[in-house]
Amino acid sequence: MSTILILNGPNLNLLGQREPSTYGSGTLSDLEALCAETARSLDLTVECHQTNHEGVLLDHIHAAGARHRLGSVLGIILNAGAFSHTSIALHDAIKGISPTPVMEVHLTNIHARESFRHHSWISPVASGIIIGLGFEGYRLAIQTLART
Repeated sequence: MSTILILNGPNLNLLGQREPSTYGSGTLSDLEALCAETARSLDLTVECHQTNHEGVLLDHIHAAGARHRLGSVLGIILNAGAFSHTSIALHDAIKGISPTPVMEVHLTNIHARESFRHHSWISPVASGIIIGLGFEGYRLAIQTLART
């Protein structure tokens, strides 16, 4: 079975508590369950990781690139949270593991929010981008990677 790595960045551990009017009432556990169910329906597995530390995200990305070359990781779904708007290091890591597919996902429409959120360092190196669809964006990203 192939695995999709789901990486969630800073503050996503607060889903369901943090600004529910913006992010919804679903928790990170709810999101991970949806991802596991979606993957299972496609005969895939997911590994979900959440961290508030940029370096941990980098380590997961590097390891996924190596696992992709070995055929055990299909790709990555990355919601880097606020790091999307600040991290050249994540940009470089994703570029460095090419051709491993990386789908950038954001729960909210970053272009309809504060201006500092309008630019993503991830987008130029992502295989695809899904924004503003809430948890459904993760389902779509899994389905997209399953077709690659």
